[in-house]
Amino acid sequence: MTRPTRQRDHDRQRVRDEDGEESEAEETADVDDLDLDDLDPTELTRTADGELIHEETGLIIEEEQIDPGPEWRAFNHSERQEKSRVGAPTTKTMHDKGLTTTIDWKDKDAYGRSISSKKRSQMHRLRKWQERIRTKDAGERNLQFALSEIDRMASALGVPRSVREVASVIYRRALKEDLIRGRSIEGVSTAALYAACRKEGIPRSLEEISDVSRVNRKEIGRTYRYISQELGLEMRPVDPKKYVPRFSSELDLSEEVQSKANEIIETTAEKGLLSGKSPTGYAAAAIYAASLLCNEKKTQREVADVAQVTEVTIRNRYQEQIEAMGIHA
Repeated sequence: MTRPTRQRDHDRQRVRDEDGEESEAEETADVDDLDLDDLDPTELTRTADGELIHEETGLIIEEEQIDPGPEWRAFNHSERQEKSRVGAPTTKTMHDKGLTTTIDWKDKDAYGRSISSKKRSQMHRLRKWQERIRTKDAGERNLQFALSEIDRMASALGVPRSVREVASVIYRRALKEDLIRGRSIEGVSTAALYAACRKEGIPRSLEEISDVSRVNRKEIGRTYRYISQELGLEMRPVDPKKYVPRFSSELDLSEEVQSKANEIIETTAEKGLLSGKSPTGYAAAAIYAASLLCNEKKTQREVADVAQVTEVTIRNRYQEQIEAMGIHA
């Protein structure tokens, strides 16, 4: 906090001398003797122009305020876009972090009018060379392809933007540590996306990941274990309860069934039944059991199709869960 620099006009008191004439007298308190640390924060007021004033004495404590905002005003989104002089924020989901320029695909001039065929041909060549110079070596081409794969799979899975950012960071770390050598780009990018889903608490099973990937489930699991170990990614076991809302929604089950399924998972997990079991199969069995208990019966086949597990898995987990709950089927 800066020291007081001046006083307000009302701090000067007008007094009458013996002859009856008015004169100005400075306030007796010495500004230099004022200890700013002893000021009561409740007595400080911030004015509209940014000055910080002590209410009792009228001292201006701070007066030089920097406004970080733009010098222009905008009243709707289009005006804001037109007047803004900055680009999009940097992102890890693009190989160049979004810092390079992009030539628009529209063959129009600044006034929106169509350009001539000669100019169109010239712009086509410019776009082609622009794409070539954006990736100057094999490493950047590798990264560009991998990040586009992550973006494609993330869109198909419907995961939020934060997961794509985390997956891109994990892949960049794997590339920097030379973990890509001897493995397919698709396999490592898929494993990075699966790891990002787990870190961000977005439940997606290996089966769901492999459905949108170009590699099989076995390779994804093997690559995931390798990069998580080499990069020191701390992965906690997946909680089956995180699958319950999505599976229940796809099965059109009520909140009562969801609540009962979560109760079954909590009770049986405390008894050690969850150890070594697939979280998706465990959640599916709990939903199946809860649907029976709440009279909203779904078949094992319906639940198995949604959870992408076998009916045998549901039957086995279901029997274990109802026995642990003390329920007689």
